[in-house]
This record gives sequence, structure tokens and C-alpha cells, in this order.
Amino acid sequence: MGDRKYFGTDGIRGRANTYPMTAEVALRVGLAAGKLFRTGDDRRHLVVIGKDTRLSGYTIEPALVAGFASVGMDVRTFGPVPTPGVAMLTRSMRADLGVMISASHNDYADNGIKLFGPDGYKLSDEIELKIEALMDDGLDQGLAPSNKLGRVKRIDDAQARYIEIAKQAFPKRLSLQGLRIAIDCANGAGYKVAPTTLFELGAEVFPVGVTPNGTNINAECGSTHPATLVEAVKRYRADIGIALDGDADRLIICDEKGQVVDGDQIMALVGLDWAKRGRLAGGGVVATVMSNLGLERRLKAEGLTLERTKVGDRYVMERMREGGFNIGGEQSGHIILHDHATTGDGLMAALQVLAVLVEAGKPMSELARQFDPVPQKLENVRFTAGKPLENDTVKAAIAEAEAALNGSGRLLVRPSGTEKLIRVMAEGDDAALVKRVVSDVSAAVKAAG
Repeated sequence: MGDRKYFGTDGIRGRANTYPMTAEVALRVGLAAGKLFRTGDDRRHLVVIGKDTRLSGYTIEPALVAGFASVGMDVRTFGPVPTPGVAMLTRSMRADLGVMISASHNDYADNGIKLFGPDGYKLSDEIELKIEALMDDGLDQGLAPSNKLGRVKRIDDAQARYIEIAKQAFPKRLSLQGLRIAIDCANGAGYKVAPTTLFELGAEVFPVGVTPNGTNINAECGSTHPATLVEAVKRYRADIGIALDGDADRLIICDEKGQVVDGDQIMALVGLDWAKRGRLAGGGVVATVMSNLGLERRLKAEGLTLERTKVGDRYVMERMREGGFNIGGEQSGHIILHDHATTGDGLMAALQVLAVLVEAGKPMSELARQFDPVPQKLENVRFTAGKPLENDTVKAAIAEAEAALNGSGRLLVRPSGTEKLIRVMAEGDDAALVKRVVSDVSAAVKAAG
């Protein structure tokens, strides 16, 4: 991935109003992607654009719109809507391209641009590289003649459409009647759609993080700051708590006692339930190299596999499509339910957990721990220069750590896709050993970088 100038593992991302997250780069994305997706025939081409609640959305969105319209693509803007909503509506409105303006769980000062193809899936690396190649064209190249410019409209019912699609995913035979649900929307893209969906399905809803002001997205709230949700669950005596991140494509759950449940437990809960009902496709679940060994063992005990991919929900999705799986996700709470969505969707995943909860008629705390997690430790090591992973001492430290864990656990050392960090993770049955190998490898990386 070293030859990528703009795109990281999840679209283009950076500090808002500094390169590469400037209005100029956004304009170039619109021009380049527009040229690539305008297939040369005479029909009108359409791009749909959603965003989260960040202040900088007001600079990125008009720049994208100008780029697309000036190469002759029609544009529909949705305003704040979850990332999975953009993916869904790209497909349902027969658009050629979907764009989400968001930096997900990062704080408000960052922003990002994610692109979806006409099928609602994130674009492949190959297409992103083609867009990059076109982004360095002159700003006056390949523009549409004046009578062929794109037209732009704001679509006001995008949220309502998404709510209807989400409700369809909840089993008809069930209702959320009588359930008290606390939901933390991170002051982000799901702040209207998520509480409304739960309310319309019958729940008593206690929303927090639903007063976005442009700078409070993910601030002390949402799936990356579970304390707020835990507090809300206790305050409202809720039966379950749900926290989304800023673009609502991931979630964490908290039971009625305030215990937090991560993506691995959610995949186990929904996966095993679907397996029991004959709904699980592919004979297992797809997760990343970060998912806990406990999840793998639990699935194995039920005769199911855990397939692992590189970190990044798009790689999980690719593997799911290849292998015909319908559940996949990440420990961080990106859950992809392929029967219902083409990308991670926090609200859809929450609805499946709620379906299991209602059906079981037990408190959430009895369902939350599907397996005992194996001790796992992650350390992020910042580096300034060079490629620490190619250093001989680092290689030796890694080999030594792997030998020490021999069969009773695993070690994972990888560079971050979005910043200058090396992530060192180990897990195994012996917590002290896990801690030791992580600190040894981290020390070697620090010395090298």
C-alpha cells in the first residue's frame, strides 16, 4: 500500500482543512471519481453524498459537489446519515457512486471521504488507485461542456428511507415493546435515525449524544467512550445500552448491569443464534487478526470456523463475499450482516442483538458473555522515521516472542493504516507472558524507530 498518496485503509482521512483533508483535495476527488464513473454514454450519471455532523463537512461537501457537477454528474446530498445508509441508498437509488464524508470515531477536528460503488460496496484498492492517478490532473481537464453540467438537489427523505430499511431487518414476529433502551449516538450521523428506529419498533428509548453542534462528535461519548453509555444505562435503569460511533457503522453494547460487550461477543451472540436457526451462511464467521482467541475457540466448539483477515472492515467484507459468509466484523464493533447490508452497520447489528434478547426472554447480562476472552494486550508504538519492522533486532525480538508463546497464544505486529504507529498485540492463556512479550517487542520497535 506504500504507493498510495491519498487513500489509506478507509478512504482519505486527515485533519480537517490541512492537506490532504482540504476543500481542494475534495474538489479533486469529485473531478477524478466523476470522470472515472461517467461511463461515456449519454444517460445522466448520479452520485449521492452523505455526511456526519462535523463542522468541516460544510467545506468538504460543497467542494465534492462542485467537482462532480463540473464533470457532468448529477448530485443528491443527504445531510447527516450513517455510513451504511449511504451504501444502501447508493444501491437503492441506482446511483453510480456514493460518498460519505466522515472520520468515523475520530474527534471533530478530523474528517474523511469514503467512496462506495453502485453495488453499495466500498471501492476496491484498484479503483482507488485509478482515482488517485486522475486526482493530479489539471483542474481544468476533462470538464463537461456548459450544457452538460450536473444538477444538484438536497434529498430530505434519506433518513426516513434508511429507517424503513433498518426496520425491515428486525424479525416481523418480534417487538421491542416493554424494553428500556439507552442509546448513545456520539453526537454523530445516527443521532436521528437510531432513536427513531428503536422507538418505531416499540421500545422505550433513552437517547444521549443526540445534540450535535459540529464540534462535539465522539467527544466523551459514543462507542469509543463507553463510560457515558454505562452511566445512561444506570441512570435510566435500561435493559440494554447501545453506543454508536460518529458515522454509526460500529457499535458496542452494555448490559443492564453496565458491563461493556465488544464486537467479538456480539459476533458470537448473533452468529451462534443464526447457526441455531439455520440462518448462518459459510459455516462460520469472518473476523480480523485482532479478534480474541476465545471467540475462535467458542465457535470451534460449535463446529464453526473463524476466518481471519487483515484489519479493516473492507477486507472482512471481501472475504465474506468470496466465502459466502453472512456475518463478519471487528472486535472494535464493526459488524457486517451481509443479509442486510454491504458494510458495517451499528444500528442493524444492534437490532439483531435485540432480537436475540427479546426471543431469549433473559436479561442481557446472561447473554453478554458468550465466551471468556483470552488475556490480550495491545501497545501502540509511535515512530518518526524509517521502517522499524525491517530492522534486524526487531525481527529477532518478534521471533523470540513467537517462540515463547509457542502454540499457547499468538503475536501480531503490524503498522497502522492511518498513522505512524506500529501496533504490537499478543494474546494467550498466560497473562504475565503476554504482557512480557508485548513489552519486549515494543521496546525493540521503539529503539529502532
